[in-house]
Amino acid sequence: MPKTATNFACTECGWSTSKWAGRCAECGEWNTVIEAAAPTGILRALNPVAIGGDRRARPINEIETDAASHWPSGIVEFDRVLGGGIVPGAAILLSGEPGVGKSTLLLEVASKAAAAYDRVLYVSAEESASQVRLRAERTGALHDNLYLAAETELGAIVGQIDAVKPGLVIVDSVQTVSSENVGGLAGGPARVREVAVTLIRVAKERNVPVLLVGHVTKDGNVAGPRLLEHLVDVVCQFEGDRQTPLRFVRALKNRFGPTDEVGCFEMTADGIAEVPDPSGLFLSRSVIPVSGTCVTIAMEGRRPLPVEVQALVVPTEASNPRRITSGVDPARVAMLIAVLDRRGGLEALRKSDVYVSTVGGVRVTEPAADLAIALAIASATTGGTVANETAAFGEISLAGDIRPAPAGKQRTSEAGRLGFTTLIDADALHVSVAIPKGVKAPAA
Repeated sequence: MPKTATNFACTECGWSTSKWAGRCAECGEWNTVIEAAAPTGILRALNPVAIGGDRRARPINEIETDAASHWPSGIVEFDRVLGGGIVPGAAILLSGEPGVGKSTLLLEVASKAAAAYDRVLYVSAEESASQVRLRAERTGALHDNLYLAAETELGAIVGQIDAVKPGLVIVDSVQTVSSENVGGLAGGPARVREVAVTLIRVAKERNVPVLLVGHVTKDGNVAGPRLLEHLVDVVCQFEGDRQTPLRFVRALKNRFGPTDEVGCFEMTADGIAEVPDPSGLFLSRSVIPVSGTCVTIAMEGRRPLPVEVQALVVPTEASNPRRITSGVDPARVAMLIAVLDRRGGLEALRKSDVYVSTVGGVRVTEPAADLAIALAIASATTGGTVANETAAFGEISLAGDIRPAPAGKQRTSEAGRLGFTTLIDADALHVSVAIPKGVKAPAA
């Protein structure tokens, strides 16, 4: 008799091996490798299934789109990221670091949706119903159509959906929900996959949108299998610095709209508030021009934002001067210092500590901020000042040339709306600009 082939697989990541191992070689978990049936390589013959009725394939022009239209959630900034609102039957994943405000934002969405449309089911798998009620009371998110359930088992969550029959389901969070059909630790890839597949199937079959909260790893990626991001329709990332109240929501994947929109929010004592015009959050309030400052127009998605860049240059006797940055790319700052030294004649930077930061804690990494950073460093080196009505944007090459920045029309229009009368960029260098005395701008 031929010997039956067996293999072993990890219940956490799916890694397979021909013999048992105490520790998985792929994910490093202990005691997760179990015996599994080996594939035989023989495919069973499939009988074709008769398709009729609404399931029959039709020309694409005959497909109705009313059932897939967006409906506003009541929060304009969140709808901006989603492409106009929530689509019925959509699976939306919102990820973010602990404490950034994911639960607060979705509780606000649940309250708005319950007041405007139908019943909303909020399933908390991390907190008790009373704890969620306290947060809702503090943020003013109480409504009779908002139903709370503290469940951690997948079957119980589906039962709650059958009992409430909501128009929107929120699960906080997908990593803490378990399933009797899959073993392993809570939050493991196998369990997360099973929970996500089941909830997405419920959303599609019943045409009910499902919002899932996802944890992130220390690298900022969504915890669990990468398959989770492929299964859902929309992947949003909620980010922000705990030291500042500003929060951003970005769409990393969106099957129903663009992925270059950004929603701005502000964490307050009463919850989370929208910031429809964050123009003044990243500018200092100094009336008199100060050396070492320059304003740039940065692009957050498709939204132009004015950001003030500040620089401080201090002479030092150290053999290796320090380059300290906050909110900007340190590699680009080091490159700009080299360009100012070699092309701009600012040799004093070789023996000076350089500190560069942005106002408000915003992070600017695009090359379009090169010109403003260079002007701020040059102003801090010579002691000159840049006028408060001046804004600059453009990429600086190693040859000292200023290259045009993308979305130049949007940046220029926003600068004019905010009252900036002088603009320095690659296309408008002929404009008379109040450059500080002694400051050498990079050659155009």
